[in-house]
Order: sequence, then structure tokens, then C-alpha cells
Amino acid sequence: MSTGFGFRPWALGMRFVLELVALVGFGLWAWTTVPAPLRYGCVVALPLFVAVLWGAFATPDDASRSGRTVIAAPGPLRFLLELAVFFGGAAALYAAGSHALAVTLAGVLVVYHLLSWDRVLWLLRH
Repeated sequence: MSTGFGFRPWALGMRFVLELVALVGFGLWAWTTVPAPLRYGCVVALPLFVAVLWGAFATPDDASRSGRTVIAAPGPLRFLLELAVFFGGAAALYAAGSHALAVTLAGVLVVYHLLSWDRVLWLLRH
């Protein structure tokens, strides 16, 4: 098991919070763009869809997760999905009009992934 920054429990907790913020971004985007009758369902459905898709794909033996997976994905694909979810959430916030929050989230994501270089390299090698 790796013990670098990207695999430490508090860093994984931070990643979980960033995942939640990204999912909220998708929900906020749905709220601001979907017409009123469908808005309520989409606010729940879109983040739920992203979360299920995100959770289904994992790299086997990933120490930053349980190591189990529904759909085994090579590490580089999992990393691309991670970037799509995280930065997609930031883009959704920006599109919803929360520009300052979106830019802040994107900056935090860049710093987080730079500090988690050990986990990123592990994903790229598996």
C-alpha cells in the first residue's frame, strides 16, 4: 500500500469533499439551465448519474479506494474520468454563473492533483 500524500486518509477525505463539491456543481448547473417542470428531477438525477458512473469505474487494487470495482478500468482511463468529474463540476459551476467559486475550485483541484502526484503516477502506471 502506498503512503504518499495522495493515499493518506486526510488527503482522501479532501478528495471526497472535492467530489461532493463537483457533484453540487452539476446539480447547480441543472437548476440554472433546465426548465422549471424538469428542474427538480434533473437537480437530483444529473449528480446521481455522474456519481454512479464515477463510482462504477475503478482501477483494481487502487489503495485510494477499497480496491474493488464494478467495472475494471485501466489507471489512465480512471484518471481521465477523475479529471472529467472534478473539472466538469468546476465547468458546470462556471456555466451556472458561479464564476468565482468555479475558478477557486479549479485552482484547488490543480493544487490537489499536483500534491497527489504519487497517486496520479500510480494510476498512469496501472
